[in-house]
Amino acid sequence: MGIGLAALGRPAYINVGRTTELPSGRSVEQMRAATWSVLDAAYGAGIRWVDVARSYGRAEEFLSGWLAARHREDVTVSSKWGYTYVGEWRTDAPVHEVKEHGFDRYRTQYRETRELLNGHLSVYQVHSLTESSPLFRDVRLQAALAEAAAEGVRVGFSTSGPGQADTIRRAMALEVSGHRLFSTVQSTWNILETSAGDALREAHDAGLHVLVKEGLANGRLAVEPPMALRAMAAEHGVGPDALALAAVLHRSWADTVLIGAVSPAQLWTNLAAADVSLGEEEREALAGLSVPTETYWVERSALPWT
Repeated sequence: MGIGLAALGRPAYINVGRTTELPSGRSVEQMRAATWSVLDAAYGAGIRWVDVARSYGRAEEFLSGWLAARHREDVTVSSKWGYTYVGEWRTDAPVHEVKEHGFDRYRTQYRETRELLNGHLSVYQVHSLTESSPLFRDVRLQAALAEAAAEGVRVGFSTSGPGQADTIRRAMALEVSGHRLFSTVQSTWNILETSAGDALREAHDAGLHVLVKEGLANGRLAVEPPMALRAMAAEHGVGPDALALAAVLHRSWADTVLIGAVSPAQLWTNLAAADVSLGEEEREALAGLSVPTETYWVERSALPWT
């Protein structure tokens, strides 16, 4: 399992159940302290993968400071480029991030990431790649990514939206000078949104490292779980969050499952997933909770930034 800092690096985000776990003021200093607290707890629990992005506010900065202060040399760090944080540390900002998958944006953000995480960065990903991304047509950008890969940074991509499966398959086939460009993929998969499952299995079988994000559907499965999930969790003596994450961990193609806890308390309830063993009937019952892909993404896009 890995820890993602999307909900800790900035004062506002869309995760349900986040605000009650964070300091009321959410100043930079308070959010840094909250981030370090979660990172300390995660490291103590054996987690050695941390995922950030340029658009996660100050997440890279917070992580960089923690790595230096704690002298952590055994942590795998993945980050992402393609979005810029423009929220100005406001919870009520009209726009929190802006997307652009151009060559100049990549060069600028790769430099910024390396300045903060140089010596720790292991994976650099295109943030929320889609089939319409200019990357698929920009040979210069593809070559620049291949250059980073040649220098030892694993190059990957993340996906979001109803077209995840098609994007994954198209990106897997992308080559530069006869070599596959991407070696990692990070996608949304949870018991409500399962559409990328087959494509992620194909990616895993092809040798890509598969990271799964949003296993709790941005907190909805923890705070507003379906009754069937709640009942099954009670039978196992865990919370619905742990059971939902256990369903992800049971996917043989899921190499790293990212959790987005914003407090040690949330982290510990999430980590109970590792001790849950699901039978075949239970896995089938959970599979029956999935919703139409378009519906899922419409509901996700309606989540407020708070």
